Amino acid sequence: MTTGTDDCEALRDQLWAAVTDRDEHAAAGVVLAALDAGTDAETVLLDVIAPVQAKVGTEWAANRLTVAQEHAASAIAERVIAALARHPSTRRVPRPGRITVACVDKEWHVLPARLLAEVLTLRGWGVDFLGAQVPTPHLIAHLHTSGAETVALSSSLCTRLPTAHAAITACQAVGVPVLAGGAAFGPDGRYARLLGANAWAPDARTAVRLLADGIPAPDLAIGRTQVDDLPHLADQEYTYVARSQGQLVREVLTQLEQRFPAMNAYTSQQREHTAEDIAHIVDHLAVGLYTDDDDLLPTFLDWTAGILTARSVPARSILPVLDVLAAELQDFPRSVRLLDHARLALDATLASAGHNSGAPA
Repeated sequence: MTTGTDDCEALRDQLWAAVTDRDEHAAAGVVLAALDAGTDAETVLLDVIAPVQAKVGTEWAANRLTVAQEHAASAIAERVIAALARHPSTRRVPRPGRITVACVDKEWHVLPARLLAEVLTLRGWGVDFLGAQVPTPHLIAHLHTSGAETVALSSSLCTRLPTAHAAITACQAVGVPVLAGGAAFGPDGRYARLLGANAWAPDARTAVRLLADGIPAPDLAIGRTQVDDLPHLADQEYTYVARSQGQLVREVLTQLEQRFPAMNAYTSQQREHTAEDIAHIVDHLAVGLYTDDDDLLPTFLDWTAGILTARSVPARSILPVLDVLAAELQDFPRSVRLLDHARLALDATLASAGHNSGAPA
């Protein structure tokens, strides 16, 4: 049965109402009733469940859902997908071929990988779904015994790109090609190409098509290192910033307190949140150094500015953090370049949004 755009929109509205009511039974009922009515499972997965989950993220960012509500919605989505997978309409004749689907180590956004695994199963593939946060040594150990033709590697957070790079090179070193997917690799797949993935897909349907066409096995890359792919890493700036995160966060906090005495009145929770925000900025600076990409940090700061504004925290409070980091890293030319570029971009964003520069509130 072909489900039209209006039908999918109605299903999304029903599922959204159930999810935001935290009613797992109602959510499963929406999905199972759609399957009973003849809507194919792949459409339900990719055109109903996936957009609703994307809306959950958007609403959290806009401060219209709490963290707890977002987690509850994600948990319901997982259980609804499990219910869908057991529906009689999802039975398929197996086809030759086996795919391993996994998230990179420390990547806990599992839903995109889960959706791909379910769609592949619907298409008849043998699928080993390893779930979230798969350490690279365990992934490689699995490949030695599973007979997988390809690894579909998922990551949503760009701060996991160095880990993804290590996983890509390790898989290729044992002769297994890697299909990369997820928001971490950029909307155009630029980071998948930079890190040497064999293929990249922007969505599950494209991934399935690429896998069906076949992704050639890589030449065994014995002895290949991350510096071979990214020669700029030889300057050690990434290593220094990544290893100095705690020290940099403490120094930024100290200098902010000296510049803005009002911070001395912060509660322990406010201080903890401020330290977390600074740590995220340092993390993204480090990955900007890893990729040598001028746009990675500004993209994150633009997103962060929206998050802060939605929570009535002045987005301009980011600016002095960048200034302190630039002063601390003045002997590291690529770091200074990325921070200067990020500050100019954020200044422009805040100006266009009508914010004034200045101190944290």
